[in-house]
Amino acid sequence: MSDTHKTPIDAHFYKRADAHIQLANSHIDKTCPPADATNSLMFASSRFNAWITAMGFHNAQEMKAEKDEIVNFFTTQYKLMFEENFDNYVENFEQFITDVKKSQEK
Repeated sequence: MSDTHKTPIDAHFYKRADAHIQLANSHIDKTCPPADATNSLMFASSRFNAWITAMGFHNAQEMKAEKDEIVNFFTTQYKLMFEENFDNYVENFEQFITDVKKSQEK
């Protein structure tokens, strides 16, 4: 598999992630519900990941030969990240959700 998939988390990882989240949040309004924004974000992430992956190969045949490994890598990484964030929201539900909902009701 291409070395682009083995990049460690750098000092700006969370800053970039927060910028993507802020952009997605900025799309949420009366005409764009959160589900539509998250679907667009997931599509964009998958499209970008396919592009980054392709950049690491010399040709389509080489890339196709590693498809299963690459798909497994990305789906495993997403699952691990989602589970970590899900657990964080469960543990901090009051702070992350309830308090925000209360402030929105005012």
